[in-house]
Amino acid sequence: MDQIKKERLAARARILKALAHPTRLFIVDQLEQQERSVSELTAMVGVDVSTVSKHLSQLKQVGIIRDEKRGNQVFYYLAVPCVMNFFDCVEAVIEEQHSRHMRLVSSERD
Repeated sequence: MDQIKKERLAARARILKALAHPTRLFIVDQLEQQERSVSELTAMVGVDVSTVSKHLSQLKQVGIIRDEKRGNQVFYYLAVPCVMNFFDCVEAVIEEQHSRHMRLVSSERD
């Protein structure tokens, strides 16, 4: 594997790692609907603002979200809305796993 390929795979891993938390997935899901302020996201997630800010920082660092300061508030939005296409793929994997499990359970009964 050449160096460029290694770097590309490492970049993918960083993005996947940033998404690999239920709270961050929730945040991305909410930002797909509309931009949100830190205070809105904090209320939605139900944890303290510093925790939400850390999650936002991780998503921002890998380029999934961006922010814009307006007055005293910071608003976040998806930088690359196509990330939601990835979630469609994840859902397809979940459905396939469920179907396979159901086939196994059904064949055990026969």
